[in-house]
Amino acid sequence: MARSKSSSRWLREHFQDPYVKKAHQQGYRARSAFKLEELLTKTPLIRSGMWVVDLGAAPGGWSQIAARFCTARGRVFALDILAMDALEYVENVQGDFTQPEVYEQFCALIRERALAENRTGERLIDGVLSDMAPNMSGTLAVDQARSMVLSELAFQFACETLKTGGFWVCKIFQGEGSDALLKQARAAFKKVTVRKPDASRARSREVYWVAEGFKSLSTGS
Repeated sequence: MARSKSSSRWLREHFQDPYVKKAHQQGYRARSAFKLEELLTKTPLIRSGMWVVDLGAAPGGWSQIAARFCTARGRVFALDILAMDALEYVENVQGDFTQPEVYEQFCALIRERALAENRTGERLIDGVLSDMAPNMSGTLAVDQARSMVLSELAFQFACETLKTGGFWVCKIFQGEGSDALLKQARAAFKKVTVRKPDASRARSREVYWVAEGFKSLSTGS
């Protein structure tokens, strides 16, 4: 079957992409690792011993970066609808984050680990990362709505699990619904910065919100 012009262009750009080449050279599973690396360089968020959630984790580029900052004293909990090969200091669940049973399975994994390590408290997570994106249909309105659903779910998860003072980093496609969610995020966190990492393709509408200082158990819920 012949490739479409758009898919052929994407493949050509992908294999010529300097970040793709750097990812192979440095042993990262995806070029997206450089996005998180830059965000954390500008805003140091992850420290040794922290527990961090990575939503939309596969193939594991962000988990690799997060685990490097958490070190052996911390833990990364990764979730994706796609399978992900094992990584040191990372525990992962495969499933659809939008499905309640998967959501509960993921939360149960975190609770079990907390019990095993004698961690107490209802709030166990220091930071939530989300690089989730829907399968794109090519119809802007549909894709925007689907992406906002994922961003809103990531925000809800952060508000339900973060310790006071925790952080949330989320990929956002700017458009319908993003301003309303940004208003909610700024109410729930002390500071929200909008960034576009160098590794983000210029034509992409994606930006990343870096939210610091989760305010309280009730805020944003």
